[in-house]
Amino acid sequence: MAPGLLLFALFGLIPAVAVIGMSFTNISGMPNVPWEWTGLDNYRRFFSAGAAAANMSVIVRTIVFAFSVTVILNALALFIAIILNRRLPGAAIARSIVFMPVAFGVTVVGLVWSLMLNPTGGPAASLWEIFGARSAFLGDPRLAFPLIILVQIWAAIGTTMMIYHAGLQAVPDDLYEAATVDGANAAQRVRHVTIPMVAPSITANMIISIVGSLQTYQIIYVLTGDRPTTSVLAMQIFSLGFGSSEQGYAAAVSMVQFVLVAVVALVFLAYLRRRETQL
Repeated sequence: MAPGLLLFALFGLIPAVAVIGMSFTNISGMPNVPWEWTGLDNYRRFFSAGAAAANMSVIVRTIVFAFSVTVILNALALFIAIILNRRLPGAAIARSIVFMPVAFGVTVVGLVWSLMLNPTGGPAASLWEIFGARSAFLGDPRLAFPLIILVQIWAAIGTTMMIYHAGLQAVPDDLYEAATVDGANAAQRVRHVTIPMVAPSITANMIISIVGSLQTYQIIYVLTGDRPTTSVLAMQIFSLGFGSSEQGYAAAVSMVQFVLVAVVALVFLAYLRRRETQL
């Protein structure tokens, strides 16, 4: 128990307290640059009239990104898990292929997709030209954000699918056989047997997805950099802390992100727990 508490304090509690303290200062992280206690100035700056509109746009984009990734990712992952849970030839190989992006890592996935979506000579551009069309892909402000969502889903679907697969493995075959005897078709078996039995896996995956998506910045940074049309809260924190050396302000923004993540996660958890009891 003691080693666990020590590790939690060292890597969790102490950094969290440090960030809270930093959010009330103008610390820059630069050597030999003095810092002072500024109180709520960083928070006032974030919600000030001059910055509120831009910051609210970033918050809304963060929520849209997280909800889009969470819903589409979990729907696709559950569908794939159900298909590959059947005793089909090559199902194990197919699961390995779906899981492969997770093994590559976010940076590699981002680099691969940035090359594929390169408008000058990338495979996607070449395919597009076959149909007589051209696109800037990640360079197009209208397409960049939806494409980032799709790449993030592709990068994360392996882990989500495997959690669903583990849940499906625990569903007794007797339940499906009984449902078949009662005249249930494939869709009805999924609705009345599969979904209720994997409800805990759905809850776990949805919470993991929404919390992770609200904090994502790596894939966005690799694909488009710090661009206003694709920036989210985590990207803003990264840019402020390491690009502009405004670590005090970055800490304040990270506290805003923490509140956002906590509120959304608690709302999701309450809703999903209630749905579990209704299934």
